[in-house]
Amino acid sequence: MQNVQVKDFFIGKGQPLTIISGPCVIEGESHTLYCAEVLVKMMQAFPVNFIFKASYDKANRSSVHSFRGPGLEEGLR
Repeated sequence: MQNVQVKDFFIGKGQPLTIISGPCVIEGESHTLYCAEVLVKMMQAFPVNFIFKASYDKANRSSVHSFRGPGLEEGLR
């Protein structure tokens, strides 16, 4: 397995564990920022790298009527 550089750290064999975490879908700016702040604080207690991830368009919902997210323009704001 090759190591991959992400910003200022590497992911791969022999590297610290990388956690990718966040809410399944963006529900609003304040909620997303709150989740990111809490997760960053939690991860600082451990020797791990952290990547925050949340989807702006979650197309694989169990129902066509389920909330998919704010969409591309609002999600990338």
